[in-house]
Amino acid sequence: MSSIQFEIKDNVAYITLNRPEKMNAFNREMAMLLQQTLDECAANEAVRCVHITGAGKAFSAGQDLAEVVNPNGPGMDKILGEHYNPIITRIRQLRKPVVAAVNAVAAGAGANIALACDIVVAAENASFIQAFSKIGLIPDSGGTYFLPRLLGFQRASALMMLGDKITAAEALQMGLLYKVWPTESFEQESTKIAVQLSCMPTQALAYIKQALNHSLNNTLEAQLQLEDRLQQQAAATADFKEGVEAFLQKRQPVFKGI
Repeated sequence: MSSIQFEIKDNVAYITLNRPEKMNAFNREMAMLLQQTLDECAANEAVRCVHITGAGKAFSAGQDLAEVVNPNGPGMDKILGEHYNPIITRIRQLRKPVVAAVNAVAAGAGANIALACDIVVAAENASFIQAFSKIGLIPDSGGTYFLPRLLGFQRASALMMLGDKITAAEALQMGLLYKVWPTESFEQESTKIAVQLSCMPTQALAYIKQALNHSLNNTLEAQLQLEDRLQQQAAATADFKEGVEAFLQKRQPVFKGI
């Protein structure tokens, strides 16, 4: 059975982390397959949104530690550079929205992969753990980059150093998540968001993502200039024309992502 399940339906690419017997912990095969799948999503024009979730009782427990201690394993010198960093880069550079549907526990690199996505939603029984300090490591997979920006320096520092487990409700209150739903309706609700995004003007969403990426480090003046440039590009799309015409005609727009 593949460690990554992949299906395209109604312009949404559904990616499921699929090592449920290992709490969807990443080994090299799974990491490289996720990279390959994200590349397929980038290249396939039929894909207009990506939905990532986990199989079974976890979103992902992070790194499979059995691989780390295996003398024939990839070694820590390769695990970040070849496994996780390329995943985070692909998610942030993908010109399509990525929804992380955190169905249960997300720990370590699993948590930080989720937080790198554009919209993060969770089931009410989900939890998030920066588990690295518990085994003498530091947060990776963008954790030290995204968490301070999402939570502020103090709270991010505490969660990373103490390795506290936080519930979905706590994560929502802190600003880590967009929405939380009851477990029984979670799959339906998270899918609904992905489908909604797939029907929106994809080019505009890509420009929003690009602007947000740069906003994390830009000065105000540089960001204003970027907004000007991206807005002109958005205004040149067929979807902008359709959106304006639909608004004036008081009808629902039909966006094509062009």
